[in-house]
Amino acid sequence: MTQIINDFYEQIKQASVTDILMFLLFCLLMTLLISSQNFFFQRIIENGISKRDIIADKTITVIDTKRTEQHKKDVAMNVEPVLIPAEDEFIKVNLETLENSIVQIRRKNVDNSIKRTELGLLFDISAQYKKDYLSNYLLNVSDSNLQKIFDKAKITLTSVLNRGITESEYENSDVDRIILRSIPATTPRNQATVVTALLKEIITPNLVVDELATEISRKNAQNAVKPYEVVFHKGDKIVFEGEPVTKLKKDALREAGYNVLEINYFGILGVFVIVAFSTFIFIQYEKNFERVFFEPHHLTITGFLALVIALIAVAMPTGFSPNILPIPAFIIILSIFTNARIAFFAATLLLSVLMIGLHYSIEFVATFLLLNTFAMISISKLKFSRRFDLILTGLKISIAGVLIVASIYFLEKFLIDIDNAFILRELFLIFLNGILSGIIALGTLPILESTFGIITPYGLAELADHNQPLLKRLQFEAPGTYHHSLMVSNLAEAAAEAIGANPILARVGAFYHDIGKLKRPLFFVENQSYFGIENPHTKLNPRLSKMVITSHPKDGVELAKEYHLPAVISNFILQHHGEGLASYFYNQAIAEEGIENVKEEQFRYTGPKPNMKETAILMIADAVESAVRSLKNPTNEEIEEIIAKIIKERLNDGQLSDAPITLKDLKIISATFNRILRGMQHQRIKYHQDINELDNSNKTPISPAFDKDLDEKIKQLEQNKNEQQDN
Repeated sequence: MTQIINDFYEQIKQASVTDILMFLLFCLLMTLLISSQNFFFQRIIENGISKRDIIADKTITVIDTKRTEQHKKDVAMNVEPVLIPAEDEFIKVNLETLENSIVQIRRKNVDNSIKRTELGLLFDISAQYKKDYLSNYLLNVSDSNLQKIFDKAKITLTSVLNRGITESEYENSDVDRIILRSIPATTPRNQATVVTALLKEIITPNLVVDELATEISRKNAQNAVKPYEVVFHKGDKIVFEGEPVTKLKKDALREAGYNVLEINYFGILGVFVIVAFSTFIFIQYEKNFERVFFEPHHLTITGFLALVIALIAVAMPTGFSPNILPIPAFIIILSIFTNARIAFFAATLLLSVLMIGLHYSIEFVATFLLLNTFAMISISKLKFSRRFDLILTGLKISIAGVLIVASIYFLEKFLIDIDNAFILRELFLIFLNGILSGIIALGTLPILESTFGIITPYGLAELADHNQPLLKRLQFEAPGTYHHSLMVSNLAEAAAEAIGANPILARVGAFYHDIGKLKRPLFFVENQSYFGIENPHTKLNPRLSKMVITSHPKDGVELAKEYHLPAVISNFILQHHGEGLASYFYNQAIAEEGIENVKEEQFRYTGPKPNMKETAILMIADAVESAVRSLKNPTNEEIEEIIAKIIKERLNDGQLSDAPITLKDLKIISATFNRILRGMQHQRIKYHQDINELDNSNKTPISPAFDKDLDEKIKQLEQNKNEQQDN
């Protein structure tokens, strides 16, 4: 316990004031929500007395639980215990033993007075005259009549045992009456008296209570009791001013829409402690096991979704089934914004808090624990290629929910009688819950993405559309950069998939990483060749050229903000060069100014360095693609050497020091780039060599004048476009 307190204290010391305030704000809001059911009651009830008349605005039927429970107790008390026969062979053996003892005493060669005394000792009879009569009879009766008596005693004993003797009958001295009723009708009265005395000595209760069967019988009897109902018609007064509010009246007020829980400040404090403890556990889980999502945006959306679920739970009418609570929607949405593990963990903690604060039943908790597990597995298998798959996931959750709820109620039906209509209603609600969860997730994702600035796989798919405004601008204003970005995106996506990073994020980040070049597209070599212009850097000094080139990440972030791109895409724009050296202009400056007048820091990008696997991949892919493209028909060996050289340079320069990437990952990335670039650089047939020497029989050669005419038209279009941009 001391260690836990110390750890908690250390976490508080490390947290900022803002973090602590946000933590307390969330815990306070969640506590107020869960405890809000208590507040309204205080306005109409004080110290258990109504402060005003409350009239029913609709017909209300309330079960008088007090009378119903008392009736159930009375019914249960009147249920006869369920009896089962016990082992009774020893009773028959006792009769045979008694018979042998009497025969042995009769055969003794002693005085009859001694025999009478010994016979009297065999019977526990308080009345002496009865004992004397019995001793004399057994001593003087003939052997044949004695045998008849024992034969009839055995017949009677069998009949009595078959009928059964209970403890209460035995204790209430009902054994004589039972024996006499079981003696054969032809038995003389004196023999019947002797038979009764013999059997009373050996008979014991042979019916015992089956406690389990008796309890089930009492439960069934209680469940069969119809509840006492009290009806308040529309316009009737539920409570009068000054009237004590009984349990029945509280139930009626609850049905009328009032909340009747009284404020319990210790209870509210308990809810706050539970909420704070659960929140602290969740934060520690993310910090220690899911660090990539341990950042304000993801924590904020998790807290927001938890508050929404709590609000829905509190707003649901009292007595309404919690099976409609959209916890599966919470898991689906949070899985898309984070991952399925985080969503399941958060949902489990939220479920625990709601169970304690709102007193949910164990059946509900068990249902959603199982359903949350299934939802986590289902959502983790989504490829996020189609939004409609969320509806299908909701349908799967619906089916799983029906199976879980049906299993729970069918098991309970063995012990208690549950109305089939109630079971069908619960099955319908849990089925509806799954479908609605998929629809809610589908409808709210774009709103949540925009509100919290978190990109999801679906948002990435939309950004990857080449009809996006920025990508369209890139195609027309910087076509060389656009083509370069496409090549880099192929490399980045393949490498990310190979090392277990996010391939969709890597691809989309590569599409937008160079959008800053839109500000000055003609200052970048890949666009100069397309527009056929002279390199403007030949007229600039190296320091000015460096400023132009290294500013494109900053320009790109400004464009990203203007076009409302998510923050994670801005990371690709800023980090794809890291704090790398603009080596071409650095070397040019050294040649012009001398090495003693030039510092490396003056020719580096402003950074920051890549801090994600995907941005680290982009840095390498960007450099590799540019280097390979600058070569004419590179061999496989040259490609491999370039990749190895660039990775080594980035490692030695410390540009990958902040990224969670291993040497093994870099080896896989190198192999992936090598494979893809070899495919891109395959030998092509030179179709243009003999284009003017086509078969005259079927084809007309293309006139050189046509080519010249086409070139002039293209130049004219480009000139018009540039003039429009200048205007």
